[in-house]
Amino acid sequence: MTEKLKVLDLFSGIGGFSLGLERTGGFETVAFCEIEPFPRRVLAKHWPEVPCYEDVRELTGARLAADGIARIDVLTGGFPCQDISSSGKQGGISAGRSGLWSEIVRLLGEIRPDFAIIENVTNLLAGNGGGWFATVLSDLASVGFDAEWHCIGAANVGLAHGRDRVWILAYPNGERRGGLVEGEQIRSAYLNCQSYQPWGPDPIWVLPNVERIFANGDGPIERNDNGISEGLDRLKGCGNAVVPQIPELIGHAILASMRDAA
Repeated sequence: MTEKLKVLDLFSGIGGFSLGLERTGGFETVAFCEIEPFPRRVLAKHWPEVPCYEDVRELTGARLAADGIARIDVLTGGFPCQDISSSGKQGGISAGRSGLWSEIVRLLGEIRPDFAIIENVTNLLAGNGGGWFATVLSDLASVGFDAEWHCIGAANVGLAHGRDRVWILAYPNGERRGGLVEGEQIRSAYLNCQSYQPWGPDPIWVLPNVERIFANGDGPIERNDNGISEGLDRLKGCGNAVVPQIPELIGHAILASMRDAA
């Protein structure tokens, strides 16, 4: 495979999904969607040529096509967890901010990518007696997608904190992908994952190590020379980010499955 898979990165945050996927060499982000100002600045710094849409509720397949983004192979999204986290409001998959899950479903139906990679807290599996996750699977089926899932934490890719999350890989009905996010393939992928090396000198924008973020105490971290303020916005951005190594290992598994099918 010579042409890179085109990625639409929803709920982008500071770009952990895209960073991980692009590190495989087989993916290229063609559009972001992020509503918060600080993460948008970070994305603009590291992907200056990639458009960033602001409100997922206003983003459509037609809008992307009109802007010259006619092809999306992979849709990613770690949708808000506030209403499904065990430490959150417990309003459910259809409530408040977590209800933005429905926008992922809508865009899957409009765009019809080959893959969707979705991340959230593990309570998505258990909440409401499993009813929230049943809704996720039902919603995916309603737009013609099957899914596989697995819980993978930061510790599984060599980091010094747990950060366990559920990762869902969805794809069009009938295209069984051979256990991409479970079993021996994913264990082999993360065991072989290279140590994370962020771009550029003195980077501040990703989450390789939570302990490093808090190394300077409880107050705001000092400002770097690169012009992006470190402090509470940075802590929030890192805290909301996905660990890039996990999209990277899933990306490697996707590329391997495509090579096997060729």
